[in-house]
Amino acid sequence: MCSLFFSGSTKSALSTTLYDTRPFRVSIQKPIEIPLNCSAYNLTGTCPTNQSPIPENDQSRPSSATCPEYFRWIHEDLRPWARTGITQEMVERAKQTANFKLVILKGKAYLETYEKAYQTRDVFSIWGILQLLRRYPGKIPDLELMFDCVDWPVLLVDRYNGPNTEQPPPLFRYCGNDATLDIVFPDWSFWGWAEVNIKPWEILLGELKEGTKRIPWLNREPYAYWKGNPVVAETRLDLMKCNVSENQDWNARLYAQDWGRESQEGYKKSDLASQCTHRYKVYIEGSAWSVSEKYILACDSPTLLVKPHYYDFFTRGLIPGHHYWPIKEDDKCRSIKFAVDWGNSHKQRAHQIGKAASDFIQEEVKMDYVYDYMFHLLNSYAKLFRYKPSLSANATEICAESMVCGAEGPVKKFMMESLVKVPANTDPCSMPAPYDPPTLHAQLKRKESSIQQVDSWEKSYWENQTITS
Repeated sequence: MCSLFFSGSTKSALSTTLYDTRPFRVSIQKPIEIPLNCSAYNLTGTCPTNQSPIPENDQSRPSSATCPEYFRWIHEDLRPWARTGITQEMVERAKQTANFKLVILKGKAYLETYEKAYQTRDVFSIWGILQLLRRYPGKIPDLELMFDCVDWPVLLVDRYNGPNTEQPPPLFRYCGNDATLDIVFPDWSFWGWAEVNIKPWEILLGELKEGTKRIPWLNREPYAYWKGNPVVAETRLDLMKCNVSENQDWNARLYAQDWGRESQEGYKKSDLASQCTHRYKVYIEGSAWSVSEKYILACDSPTLLVKPHYYDFFTRGLIPGHHYWPIKEDDKCRSIKFAVDWGNSHKQRAHQIGKAASDFIQEEVKMDYVYDYMFHLLNSYAKLFRYKPSLSANATEICAESMVCGAEGPVKKFMMESLVKVPANTDPCSMPAPYDPPTLHAQLKRKESSIQQVDSWEKSYWENQTITS
């Protein structure tokens, strides 16, 4: 409860007007906490009938700001079904590679599992959707979706081009590329990656912000830093050749991450918030896109981003030369050396790139917007349905209790830390309009031109090195 007091009087030569001095009170309704009742669930084994109370006066809640620019890609990702809509036959065809089907009916979630995913990817992806239902109760329409938790997108554009080809099945996953039609969705690690002790994003984002303050950027080691598992991809093994040696220094300090050893030693050397120690950080894809990108971009250090082949839900909002420095995939070592030399010679501009990226991550990829992206993607997806979603005999109702009450160890810890306890007190951000073709073309052209500019600088740099030597 807060009270605003207004009192006073005004005098004129003719009269005195007295204002009401009684306090004017504005009532602020305390949000109703959504219960989590493991005692009842353990007795009955059934989900609560009223999982998430819908706030009163819901229609009058204030709308937030416009969503970040990258939300516009939702329209592009769903464009393959814009004309035809989505039929039950299309959804069922996505079952071929899906790990699970999730159905939402009247605000409740139901699960049909086809194949267990690697580690707890499926567990935390499903948990994330349940938190969305708690955050925006009654706001997610009825739908069915197929989710594939494997890294690589599979719906090849070429297979569905042409007048006599069938429509592609709508399939959700964590990343896509220009040759595929998979629908990108926030990855499991936003709610925690239990197997490698990476905390839920809302907690980790705050820790990363504090981590950037420990060592001022100019006082950081003037090299490019990378730490990860090199054996998952040939391109990462190639990166390791750029490490400092007795014969050569490419301005890179690269470290192989042994997760087995880290687990035994209590993850003391893998704390992400303690890795903002170098002026530059390298991002390189693994077998496909890597969840590490958001952690690397958040460090206030310019990200040296090896040419990517994949995107996740937010990375299409990144602009080369503004949010990151592009690195050639086929000439990594020389490209990294030039980037570091350029940055150390243009410190203010280099730091601006690092700051732009960390601001983007902190402000536009905060958990509020992760949920809002999910909200708008699922609402837009559901509008395309040409049939009424229903349950199969194999579907089981799931809720927060059914997942967390029997969980143990870091899985339970991260679930409790990422649990949505009260509904959102504002509406989701407002979706920006779709790209018109000229605007989309101009944006892609801007990115291409920025990369070409860096390539030109790099070429001149190495030509001068040859001349002087």
